[in-house]
Amino acid sequence: MRMEELVARSPVRVLEKSMHGGLGKGHIGVLASRKGVGKTACLVHIATDKLFQHKPVIHVSYASRVDHIINWYEDIFREIARSLGLESATEIHDEIIKNRVIMNFSQAGMKVEQVLRSLEAMIRDGNFAADTVIVDGYTFTPSSPEDLARFGEFAGRMGLEVWFSASLKGPEPQFDERGFPNELKCCLEKVDVLITLRHLRDQVQLHLLKDHDFPSPTELSLSFDPTTLLIAGP
Repeated sequence: MRMEELVARSPVRVLEKSMHGGLGKGHIGVLASRKGVGKTACLVHIATDKLFQHKPVIHVSYASRVDHIINWYEDIFREIARSLGLESATEIHDEIIKNRVIMNFSQAGMKVEQVLRSLEAMIRDGNFAADTVIVDGYTFTPSSPEDLARFGEFAGRMGLEVWFSASLKGPEPQFDERGFPNELKCCLEKVDVLITLRHLRDQVQLHLLKDHDFPSPTELSLSFDPTTLLIAGP
């Protein structure tokens, strides 16, 4: 399979269609679940799809070392290439990683304003024309609405999509009657797209709970396969 066909057939296209065209520039998306369900793998799959489209990505990790995040990208790329029979996989791999930057920060030791200054320096001074920023391992706290507002302003000013992961506390996180995680309710006004991941038998189901200002989000026919570490289509 050629890379153009791989992009066209990616389950991320189903995700974008369900979100009326995707997350979009200047917007904040959040993938939420308890720990260990597959948020990082989903974010890396979304990021790798961007890379296949020659769209540069900055991956910000608050939790994992750079080498650990690189391993995620290697595993996801390898599985996509294997499962779809990607032609010239080695050459494509070597080309797309030129469009990926991984940055590691300590949330306790680095304010959001400092992180954003580092990102802007990479984009402007480093001539790295990022399309998407992935923020993984960020711990949501009472100050998170203000932090998300700062990221949102930055995304709008720089023309970026920004995806966060949110780890919900405990083995059985609490949700309201609509499926919204209770601990993220304080942040909903600052989030444009919210997707939860929840176990359903041997798969992890993705649920689109907030889609910009559309009143009734479309039910996602997508899941996360814990075996392949990939988002799976219908």
